[in-house]
Formats: sequence, C-alpha cells, structure tokens
Amino acid sequence: MSIIDLRVIKQAEILVDYSLKLKKGENVIVFFESEAKPLVLEVYKLLVKRGANEIRLRLSDYEFSEIYLNNASARQIKAFPQVEMDEIKSMDCYIRIGAPANTRGLSNVDANKISERSKITKPIQDYRVQKTRWVVTRYPTNSQAQEADMSLSEYSNFVLNAITGVDWRNKEKEQEKLKKLMDATDEVHILAEKTDLRFSIRSRNAINAFGTHNMPDGEVFTSVIEDSTNGFITFTYPALQLGKEFHDVRLEFKNGSVTKAIASKGEGDLNGILDTDKGSKVIGEFGVGNNFQIDRFTKDGLFDEKIGGTIHLALGFGYLETKSKNVSALHWDMIKDLRQEGELWFDDKLVQKNGKWLIRM
Repeated sequence: MSIIDLRVIKQAEILVDYSLKLKKGENVIVFFESEAKPLVLEVYKLLVKRGANEIRLRLSDYEFSEIYLNNASARQIKAFPQVEMDEIKSMDCYIRIGAPANTRGLSNVDANKISERSKITKPIQDYRVQKTRWVVTRYPTNSQAQEADMSLSEYSNFVLNAITGVDWRNKEKEQEKLKKLMDATDEVHILAEKTDLRFSIRSRNAINAFGTHNMPDGEVFTSVIEDSTNGFITFTYPALQLGKEFHDVRLEFKNGSVTKAIASKGEGDLNGILDTDKGSKVIGEFGVGNNFQIDRFTKDGLFDEKIGGTIHLALGFGYLETKSKNVSALHWDMIKDLRQEGELWFDDKLVQKNGKWLIRM
C-alpha cells in the first residue's frame, strides 16, 4: 500500500473520529463528488465499523447544477426543496468531500440565478450549520492541482500534509491563546500595501477553529461590529465566487458598509454580487489564518483562508456563535496576505508583523 493510500485512511479517521466524534446509532449524510471515491469508501467503511445507524450517500456534481440552473423555470428556482430539508433534519452528522473535476464548471451560469437559488435554500444550510455536527474536506484532483500550479502528486502531498501533518489537539491549545486575546480586543487595525482598515470586534465571540468543521483547519475568527468598519483594503489574491475570479479587489468602507468596490477583473459582477441583499456589503467575519503548513495560495478557500500570516474578511452573513448580527444570503471570503510589509494591530498593540507573531503562541 502506498504512502498516499495510508494518508487517505488517516484522513478518513480524522474526519469520523476527530472531527465528527461519531457516536454509535447516529445518522450520517455524505455529499461527495465522483473523483473522491477512494476517500468516500474509507469514510463509509469507518462509519459502518463505528456503528452508524443510517448512512446516506449523495453524489454532488457541477454538471447537475449547471443543467438545473440553465433550464429551471422561475417557479422551480423559487421552489423550496422540502424533501432535502426533511432529510437533513433526520441527520446527526454531515460530511462534504469536495473533489471537483472542473473548478470552473459554473463560470458561465447566470449569477443572478445562483444568488436567487441560494436565498431559497439558505434555511437548509442554516439548519445544517446550527443543528448537525458537520465537516467539509477535499480530495485532490487534477483540476485543483492545475489551479494551484502543481502536478497531481505535488498537490496530493500538499493537501494530505495539511490535513494529516498537523497535531489538531495541540493546534486547539495553541489557538486558544489567540482566541482569548481577540475576545479582549476592541479595535483591529490592518495596515499593509494599499490597505488601511479599522473595525471593532468588541464583545464579540472569537471561535477557535481546529478541525471540527473544516479539514484542514487552523484559524481563529470572529464577527465585526456591523457599523464599525472604516477605511480601505486591497486583497492580495483573486477573490473567488460562483466559479469566477475577481482580481485586485479593493473595497472602501464607511460606517460599516462598502461604499466603493473596484476590481481589475470582474468589477461588474463584483458589484452585482454585493447587491445581493442589505447585508452583503457588511463584514460578517474577520479571520486570522494560522496553519503554517499551508504556505501558498491554491484558489481553494478551504485552504487559502488558513494560510499562516494572512487575514480574511467575509462579506455577508456572520456566524451566530460569534454574536454576529449581520444577515445575508452571501458569505464571501477574501484574503489579505500580511507576510510582506503587513501589520496586524489589536488595540494599541502590534501583534503580528510580516506574517510573524510578536506574541507568544
């Protein structure tokens, strides 16, 4: 058995035993793409061995979504999928394994249709997030490797090392110090190239993310006082949404809301997405990447927002556990790399410079 096969087995064990902490007799639903079959089989085997009661397998593929969105009537787009809601309500645990055969599969689908459908299905997402134990992960594919400018073997090593090469229990202890510091912070100041942004996280609840929901993980995130953001930020990497890339995104804020959004690529769609609803121009999440095993941008937010030495902001809804009050159908993460000439201030203390912690972690 090859080394990569052993790491896939370990990934399955991490998902079932560590992330989900599956209990005997529980119901589990697994969403997956076809290229993830080797990992799905290992996960399924473990679920059976651990005593899961009912295991629902759901194939997810962009081609089905493309067909639906291109052909569905307005009535169909607005119809609530009650059967899907009933199914998730009968589940204790949820696993999603992404393994895209084509990362640009929905690039030419009407963004308005995608946005409208996401509003309709949001209650299902909300229930899944709030009422089930869930985890999202990846299985490496050629399309993802190409996006990351790597061979498949290089990308497989990158993915599996980011997941199996971290002691997640130690990561939890390490990040608890950062959580406590953020909980005690009022104003955050991000200072870097083409960036001078301030906002308050006072009295919000920081979340120590150490692999119970995302795998890989390694961040601490919180919400932002909704009317507190002022200044401007230019994001380092392309912002990704709806299968599209948005380059050199610069956002200007006044009293919490985006007042101007420009991009060298995709500016029209950028502003269209920001008009999704009232909350889509407000920051719902501020996160600090802290997985230094992830050291490069790969065009996959599950990895990219965890890059050690970066921060990310999500426009749109914020998680209830962070005490966010922002409501939106949108949640769009954008990443700022602080590893070159970047400063992160908590109140009057410089806590990180050029991506390196100046506090004991």
